[in-house]
Parts: sequence; structure tokens; C-alpha cells
Amino acid sequence: MAPHIEEITGRYAHIDIEGLPHRIYWEEAGAGIPLVCLHTAGSDGRQYRAVLNDPEITRHYRVMVFDMPRHGKSSPAAGTVDDDYALTVQGYLAQIIAFCDAFELENPVAMGCSIGGRIVLHLALHHPDRFRALIGLQSSAHVDPYYDTTWLDRPDVHGGRMCGAFAHSLMAPTSPPEHVDETRWHYMQGGPGIFKGDLHFYRGAEGDIREDLGRIDTAKCPLHLLTGEYDFSCRPEDSEALAQALGIGVTIMPDMGHFPMSENPEVFLTYLRPVLDRIRAG
Repeated sequence: MAPHIEEITGRYAHIDIEGLPHRIYWEEAGAGIPLVCLHTAGSDGRQYRAVLNDPEITRHYRVMVFDMPRHGKSSPAAGTVDDDYALTVQGYLAQIIAFCDAFELENPVAMGCSIGGRIVLHLALHHPDRFRALIGLQSSAHVDPYYDTTWLDRPDVHGGRMCGAFAHSLMAPTSPPEHVDETRWHYMQGGPGIFKGDLHFYRGAEGDIREDLGRIDTAKCPLHLLTGEYDFSCRPEDSEALAQALGIGVTIMPDMGHFPMSENPEVFLTYLRPVLDRIRAG
């Protein structure tokens, strides 16, 4: 029997980010409006495999998913592998803009989950003119620290197993086991200190955007929010408070957790397709 071959291509691009050359891995499928997908903390672009493989989406959208530096197949910049990694707002924005500039993407859509769902708010604040629309998955304006992140980067603890276990706790019990397993496996493969470094942005003061929400003008760049209900890292009420502050709506997805695009992809696509249809319509 011939193998099923997915219509996804994966390649490397040499891109300068904040003055440093990087070798960035990305995958893409489809043609049309660029849709740049941003993965969660400590993981990589494989989380968006269902979006990349959906013919209803790729018929109208050029779906592009890049692994952040140090994540997945994207290496750290030369000479920085031993640096104490800590993701910042400025650094995160620089990655996204550099990727879009490198491919000369005209008026793209950006969709991010978790830390990606937070950074789209900063894109709306600092770069609303660069994007056709933004989609936040599991988006909140901030999150209070609720566990000790030093456990994620200790020599006497298997960091991969710890990250996988933590990711598992954020997924809904109704999500299909095969997708839950794959999602947590991605987390178990992360480099040392990467999840902890990403949470530097997600937790605490660095990525907290509460005081700047009043400066976001969703008339300049439409913002769409989709949040799974089973998530203690971004609770439905957190996304609802964000939506109220911005004067927009939010869709709460029942029986979905913190990683809707990977833990329950078939159901997630039923929520995403109508949003993309509205964006395409204008």
C-alpha cells in the first residue's frame, strides 16, 4: 500500500534577527493569504499539523509555521547555546517581524496560542498596520505565577518529562488520547531551559499587557479570540476579561484545553474555519 504523503513542505531559511544570523526551520502548505502560526512555550510548529493539512484552509491561505530559535529544528544563534535564555517582548516581536519581512508577506494574518496568544496582543499594540487580522488562542493579558519554574531546569530532574507532565495537566480529559500523547511528546523533546525561558515572557511583568490594553485599537487590526474551557493557565474568564477590555467578542470552546490546535484538532478546525472565512471576506 502506498504511503499517505501530506501536502506540507519543510525548509530552512537564513534570517537575521536583532542583528544575529539564524537558521530558522519552517513548514508551509497552501496558497493565498499568508497565515503565520505561532506555537506555544517550549514546543514547536508541529502543533499546527492539522491546520497545515486542512484543504478547506489551504485552499485560501498560505499557512506558514516557524520554529522559534532554540525550538524544534531551529537552532540557537551561533555562540549563544550556553546563554541563559529568557524570552522578552522585544525579542519575540523581532522574530515574527523578521520572518514576515524575510518572505515579504503582504498583510498576513498571525495566529498564536498561549505565549503566541499573548504576543498577538503586543502585535496589535505595536504593529497593527502590518497585519490583516490577528487570532489569539488561549489569550489573556497576564497570568500570575502558580508553580516554581526552577523545577524545569535542574540537573537532578528530567526536564523533558517534567515539561510533558505539565503540558498534560493543561489538556482536556475529553481530548483524543493519540493527540494528547503527541502534544506532550513535543514538550518532552524541548531543549534544556527552553520552556522556563519562554515562561519568562508569559508569566510575571515581562509579557503583562494589562496597562496597555486601552491603547489597542481593534478597528485598525481585527482581533479574534478562541479559548478552550479546560485550562487553568488561561481560564475562560481570563479571555472574557480581555475581550471586555478590548470591546470585542470571544468564543469559548467546550471540552478543549490549552492546546486546542494539537490536542483536539478536528474539533478545533470547526471553530477556526468560520473565523478565517470572516477574515477572508473582509
